[in-house]
Amino acid sequence: MQAQQKKYSVYAAGFYNLENLFDTCHDAGKNDYEFLPDGSYKWNGIKYSHKLRNLSKVLADMGTDMMSKNIGCAFIGVSEVENAKVLTDLLNTEPVSERGYRFAHIEGPDRRGVDCALLYNPRLFDVKDIHLYPFVQELAKDSNYHTRGFLTVKGIMAGEPLAVIVCHLPSRFNGSQYRESGARQMRHLKDSLMKAEPGLKVLVMGDMNDDPMDKSMAYGLGGKRNIKDVKEGDMYNPWWNILAKEGKGTLAYNGSWNLFDQILISHNLVNSDGAKDYSELKYLKHQIFRRDYLIQQEGKYKGNPKRTHAGGVWLDGYSDHLPVVMYLVKEQK
Repeated sequence: MQAQQKKYSVYAAGFYNLENLFDTCHDAGKNDYEFLPDGSYKWNGIKYSHKLRNLSKVLADMGTDMMSKNIGCAFIGVSEVENAKVLTDLLNTEPVSERGYRFAHIEGPDRRGVDCALLYNPRLFDVKDIHLYPFVQELAKDSNYHTRGFLTVKGIMAGEPLAVIVCHLPSRFNGSQYRESGARQMRHLKDSLMKAEPGLKVLVMGDMNDDPMDKSMAYGLGGKRNIKDVKEGDMYNPWWNILAKEGKGTLAYNGSWNLFDQILISHNLVNSDGAKDYSELKYLKHQIFRRDYLIQQEGKYKGNPKRTHAGGVWLDGYSDHLPVVMYLVKEQK
């Protein structure tokens, strides 16, 4: 970007729920039986290769509304990946293979075997540390309850320390108190990281299984609707107004949209006083990444995200969620 003789560097960050990216082999101890050749989805090599190809296209396209077609996102958080093998296969599939992405992933305790990961371009985000913080059971002590933890990746971007927390909060089959608990834990984690490293900037991204105005996001994580309301310790949640004012979301249910896929940012990533000071890395804009090919164009599910399966039928689609992208900017010295 160039404006008034100043030059700026722009960085794109994304999140995408990949909807059941499973390989065709059983992982010991995991309930992945639906995604085997003899499972309910009849998951086989052809379907798996198509899934990889489709997702690869989306990941390569994300961020290119502002970035060069050859660059795309600096990093993309993903959820619902089975293991390191599917991530390796995905990043070796064209066209995303041309990005040179690497991935950060730690096997988690989820009983279905789905994890979160971060895909990143090492030329733009220099990763220094990867850690998986467990979801702590604060409620009824159910020894059989195991869910995704909080994948935390720390590194350097634009010459500044940056941490990304990638999550997939408990589903709506569980009570909202589980998501509220997870959000509180992420807020504590974010605060702890920033206290230990003054100047650290933090993005929290994931499938929250809640909308921006729900208790988990608005109170548990402290996500504010408007920049002017963001104080130290708060986070900015720009997706609130997209859903509340524009009625746009990332997944559809019973004819209406939800916006579960969100990226929230720490207070030091926004110009809260309305200034246009980009001498440090700051928030610029955000978008739900939507392309015609991601939307079902006909039939019962017309207008919804084109998913892999629906109603027991293989649709050869992408995901039941749409991706989201956020752009950050910094003035070049």
